[in-house]
Amino acid sequence: MASLAEIREKLKAQEARSGRASGGDNAIYPHWNIPEGTTATLRFLPDGNTDNTFFWVERLMIRLPFSGVKGDMSSKPVVVQVPCVEMWNDPCPVLTEARTWFKDPSLEEMGRKYWKKRSYVFQGFVTDNPLKEDETPENPIRRFVISPSIFTIIKDALMDPEIQELPTDYEDGLDFRVTKTTKGQYADYSTSKWARKESALTEVQKAAVETYGLFNLSDYLPKKPDEVALGVIKAMFESSVDGEAYDAEKFAQYYRPYGVDVPNKPSFTPVTPEADGKGRPFEGSVVPKPAPTTVKEETVTEVKPEATPVETPKTEASGKSAEDILAMIRSRQKS
Repeated sequence: MASLAEIREKLKAQEARSGRASGGDNAIYPHWNIPEGTTATLRFLPDGNTDNTFFWVERLMIRLPFSGVKGDMSSKPVVVQVPCVEMWNDPCPVLTEARTWFKDPSLEEMGRKYWKKRSYVFQGFVTDNPLKEDETPENPIRRFVISPSIFTIIKDALMDPEIQELPTDYEDGLDFRVTKTTKGQYADYSTSKWARKESALTEVQKAAVETYGLFNLSDYLPKKPDEVALGVIKAMFESSVDGEAYDAEKFAQYYRPYGVDVPNKPSFTPVTPEADGKGRPFEGSVVPKPAPTTVKEETVTEVKPEATPVETPKTEASGKSAEDILAMIRSRQKS
């Protein structure tokens, strides 16, 4: 029979895991908010999932912009973030359509608008923090949402034969220094780099790992959409491309922009694509509704999709109006 002390320890561990999974633990370190000209020093840790070869996980999101919120005359344009299922090696309904647009120079800009946005989730300590945070979590192990530009610096250094140990090694690891400068009107992190000397975790840091454990980074990826949620994503995508306002009654029980609540009586119930055997849903069908998804973490943008060859736009195509572009897209969807 377990002792009282053992029971207490187990309950504390369960509570800690529950707090991490909820996403409300304030663990994300917003390095993008550090002052210009300063450096934050990070020490990455391994993934708590020992099956993960890397000490990060990749996250793919798609931003769906809307002109506002339907029924709210004072609302401004909003953006809904949805997971791209290529994150799980499945075909994405948004990218399946957007890929075709890159074959037409006049639609290339629209293709980029709806292309997947890539980021990487890491964890570790902030050993030098130039950011004055109002509140820091009790658990000093933080999560980091890293942009592709910083990730390239991290990855390229790992291929350097002079690095003998993993940067996450507790005794011979390396710090990573995120430096923020400005290039034009935008933040620039190109001078970020690994430390030149190996160093060991401090006793305090080792104790934190022992006490709190490591995050399972995949817990902080969005939930994989099922067939119903994929149908919602496709409907939202089409609504966004058509320039419509976000319809909370149709979509809020699945995906919604930050600050928008779920209506008491949703009017839209999508069904699985196989409902009538031809990919068309039956009218009035009912399916279980998944929990709504709201993503609050930092998002980053990519310049262009790596896997899709992109032609240089021709000058004569640039004069097309938004209505012309939408008409071309709709024509492609019907053909």
